[in-house]
Amino acid sequence: MARRLRFNGTDSKSGSCPAVHEDLDTGEIIVQGTPLTDLEDIAQLQHLGTGDTAVIVPRELLVNHGPKEIDRVPKLIDSEEFRKLFETFEHSAWHLETRHGYASDREDDSYVAFVETGIATWDLDSEWCTNMRRQTSQGKHVGRVRVVDDPPTTGQLFLLDYAKCNAATGEDVRNLWRGEADRLRLPAEDFWIFDSRLVALLNFDDDDTLLNVEVITEPAEVLRYCQVRDAAMHRAIPYDQFAAEVAANS
Repeated sequence: MARRLRFNGTDSKSGSCPAVHEDLDTGEIIVQGTPLTDLEDIAQLQHLGTGDTAVIVPRELLVNHGPKEIDRVPKLIDSEEFRKLFETFEHSAWHLETRHGYASDREDDSYVAFVETGIATWDLDSEWCTNMRRQTSQGKHVGRVRVVDDPPTTGQLFLLDYAKCNAATGEDVRNLWRGEADRLRLPAEDFWIFDSRLVALLNFDDDDTLLNVEVITEPAEVLRYCQVRDAAMHRAIPYDQFAAEVAANS
């Protein structure tokens, strides 16, 4: 079975070698760079075994993109701290949604209405909507990209219709087919980026229930998530255009 590798970063200005990847299952680090081929140089290496390969990388690659701890200890926040992030961000909040559905949606009356009628309901005076209107009215940017299966799941169709509510609060809502997300090598992670400096990583169980929220502020890690955001936004389709495409193919 192929490894599940995550691109951690590169200092190359052209997007080529050298680079660092991480095995998401074993935690092993894969470093790619220019092979060391000079026989006199190789002769100076200690413990280079048969089949081993030495590569040359700049020091800053490991400093900027290598792990800083042997064992990563997540910094978790509670629901109240997570809620406050949406009130205190300074200029932008952005969300990537990658799951097939969410347990919190399925527990909502709006979801029940959608299953029965095909039309989602919402309350623009809810705490969430009121705060989003307040933030966007101050010129702050709030956006999200939702990854959608082909064909879409019921949960994804619900969110596609519910995007009308998101848009009404000033959010920039877009969608991306999962095939395109895979081609772009977007991670199968749900996260919010606040002000391009703080990432809130949302961890779910197999039943789509939110387990915890992990805060990431390490600059190289935040940069990687910002790069994911930029790639997703470049290819994502505004929700209303996407909905028309889904309807035409159904």
